[in-house]
Amino acid sequence: MWLVGARGSVGTTAICGLLAMQRQAVPPIGSVTDGMTFGAADVPEWNDIAIGGHDVVDTPLRKRAEQLTAAGSLPGRLVPLIADDLSEVDEDIAIGCTSGRSTQPQKDIVRRLAADISRFRDRHGLARVVVVNVAATEAPLSPEPGHEDLAALGDALAAPGRAVLPPSSLYAYAALSAGCSYVDFTPSPGIRLPALEQYARQRALPYAGSDGKTGQTLLRTVLAPMFTARALAVRSWSGTNLLGGGDGATLAESDRASAKLASKSRGLGASLGQDVTAPLHIDNVPELGDRKVAWDHVQFEGFLGAEMSLQLTWSGYDSALAAPLVLDLTRLLAGAHAAGLSGPVAELACFFKDPVAGEEHGFADQVRTFERWVAELGADA
Repeated sequence: MWLVGARGSVGTTAICGLLAMQRQAVPPIGSVTDGMTFGAADVPEWNDIAIGGHDVVDTPLRKRAEQLTAAGSLPGRLVPLIADDLSEVDEDIAIGCTSGRSTQPQKDIVRRLAADISRFRDRHGLARVVVVNVAATEAPLSPEPGHEDLAALGDALAAPGRAVLPPSSLYAYAALSAGCSYVDFTPSPGIRLPALEQYARQRALPYAGSDGKTGQTLLRTVLAPMFTARALAVRSWSGTNLLGGGDGATLAESDRASAKLASKSRGLGASLGQDVTAPLHIDNVPELGDRKVAWDHVQFEGFLGAEMSLQLTWSGYDSALAAPLVLDLTRLLAGAHAAGLSGPVAELACFFKDPVAGEEHGFADQVRTFERWVAELGADA
């Protein structure tokens, strides 16, 4: 498991959780793959997974874990138990790229990032590496001709000083170059460019994404089909998100928030089978730390025009909701890679707000599709 943004809240929580599970010190609560039967697929067990990553900060993992403990995200007894393990993982976290801009050609940045991943694989004697992007959300990307075609992208990346790709897409390109499957757990551009999708197919590598579905959007994809199934006419669905920590600071920037809001909103109309007024906004509340509070107000119409509403509030630790999904996706993409799958894995849509493939957004239908896929994974390998 190679985490882009390994020292962020989600990355650190996933690392701490995996290390604790490998020591059998905590149960795998929140992991949907634990205990599943995977047909004939070669899916790694928790103890089979080594951990590395990229990050642009050098704060030791133990310090980051202590900060999350102080914020209430991690139990107090956990960090002393895995302190030595965290130090070992630190040795496998390399310096990432801070932005897409550089005086050197971006192909050199890709080459360096890919070499970091390859060294990690060789050092631990790994069969496969799954690269998971859990770094900060990026702003939407301005189109470039090189985004549409792999050959054109290669030429553009060779030009010194040109910022053709944002960091998330440089990491995706590096992952594919190193022969790794890739997961976009954020709404950043990442692998969702035609040229990189071409490259994934050329390299016969699977990928999945994007933007992990952990809280408010998860509830929406569960509840929206209920209104449709009961023929209740939803007139508006308003939402507010309050969050602090690194995510809150990042999404306080309007261009980055716009990418997140678009991802969160995209599936609502599909789930309801109609367009609906759906204002949604995000507020940074530093005092919340790693906690997230989401509020929804649904206005709907019933029999004989009766006006009704539903209000609900979700409060939780976003990194604790996301981390087990990151670990699940690592196992699942490793299994997909071993089974010889390539291109977007549409059957993993239940993990994401804005799936890279597939038109189904209702959570129950997504889960049924996922469970069938798991049962059959590897049958044709």
